[in-house]
Amino acid sequence: MQKYTSVFILSVIITSIFIIWGLIPESVLPYGNLNHVTSVIQAFIIEKFGWFYLLTATFFLIFALSLIFSKYGKIKLGQDSDEPEYSYLSWFAMLFSAGMGIGLVFWGVSEPIFHYSAPPVGEGYTGQSGRDAIRYSFFHWGLHPWAIYSTIALALAYFTFRKEQNGVTSNILRPLFGERVDGNLGILINFIAVFATVFGVATSLGFGAAQISGGLSYLTPIDNSIQTQLIIILVVTILYMLSAQTGLNKGIRYLSNLNVILAFSLMLFLLFTGPTNFIMDLFTTSLGSYLQNLPSMSFKMTPFQTENTWVQDWTIFYWAWWISWAPFVGTFIARISKGRTIKEFVIGVLAVPTVFGALWFSVFGGSAIFLDFMEGAPIVDIVNEQGQEVALFAVLDHFPLGTVMSIIAIFLITTFFITSADSATFVLGMQTTNGLLNPPKKITFIWGVIQSASAAILLTAGGLDALQTSAIIAALPFAVIMILMVFSLLKSLQEETKPKRQNK
Repeated sequence: MQKYTSVFILSVIITSIFIIWGLIPESVLPYGNLNHVTSVIQAFIIEKFGWFYLLTATFFLIFALSLIFSKYGKIKLGQDSDEPEYSYLSWFAMLFSAGMGIGLVFWGVSEPIFHYSAPPVGEGYTGQSGRDAIRYSFFHWGLHPWAIYSTIALALAYFTFRKEQNGVTSNILRPLFGERVDGNLGILINFIAVFATVFGVATSLGFGAAQISGGLSYLTPIDNSIQTQLIIILVVTILYMLSAQTGLNKGIRYLSNLNVILAFSLMLFLLFTGPTNFIMDLFTTSLGSYLQNLPSMSFKMTPFQTENTWVQDWTIFYWAWWISWAPFVGTFIARISKGRTIKEFVIGVLAVPTVFGALWFSVFGGSAIFLDFMEGAPIVDIVNEQGQEVALFAVLDHFPLGTVMSIIAIFLITTFFITSADSATFVLGMQTTNGLLNPPKKITFIWGVIQSASAAILLTAGGLDALQTSAIIAALPFAVIMILMVFSLLKSLQEETKPKRQNK
């Protein structure tokens, strides 16, 4: 077997070039440095293709929902005799931890409190802006992102376990392009998937490092600086590299279960020590409002309000971020979903994380809005002064055992960081070794170093803005590939059911 695949060599070379490019200071390349060039590209993409991201994400949601009620729902992701490898609890824990663990902890308070103070329409700091804040948080973290994940995960699982092909992205498009996916076209497709994964995950790791640093600075005299964040990335890199060497069934599985237990414990503690009735009332009314307004929000742009960039700054960024994460999360979910039916798979991937995420935002975001709106606590002011990364700790500080809860939160962010990075090295290893379900540890080690270096460079080059920029750029070409995946999957499913229709 070839020691290093063409996809691996090409991906390592180009991502390494980006890392080296990011090390060049602005003084040497005033207009050619990484941060400036990517910012220009991002501005162009947002201006010209924002509508494309919006329509694409909604298209994936419609596709996923239609599969639940289609004739394909009973088809297994594997052979008809295959049974699921993991229990529902472990399955949910791993897909949730890989899917949005770090992001949910980072944005659980900071996003609702931002929308509350600066809503998409109307005045901030009002009851209406508070309701809208939670509704839009549900929107950005609910059905749309998990539909994006489920689309690629379903396709990968179907072609890997039922059609018994190598678990690489290019094989999904074989029904459309035939043997061309075994040549340069396939190398290009798989490279785009790897590139999107590296920078999509780097965005999340950067957020995690920033929040750990913010929490430490909030609790201790440690400065919340780039230097601190880089040290955190180094330490956590060592930890997740050790975890990655234990494989999927040990390190990732155990840490994922631990993550869910810690997340549930932290959420339940705040729910019952905080304004319980307010939180549950807000959850109930926001869930109804989210479902009621889902169609209009899914297609909302502001063509007559060119000065209002809220949709571009939030919704478009999120859809791009989820798409850039899709090859990573999709590959990982596919790997752990063998033996489930299409209907069972789509319902599980869409419903369970969406409901949990909605409850999470109601508890953490709702508590923040309650403190600021009902109690007069300066939560928004603290976030504006010290950064979004301290938002969670500013809220926990107002409740019993606040310091203890903040320490647990930092530990939770760290374990989510390790799990996300660990899972990503595993997926990158699969995608660059012709789909090996257990890639060599040497390969995962190399990807672990590249991943952390990418996150560190992006943070150094432009902080959180640079992280967001990289995700939006990486997502555009992969969004096109994902659209092709839908038609390729449908073509294969139709071929599979043809004999049954002919026998009737």
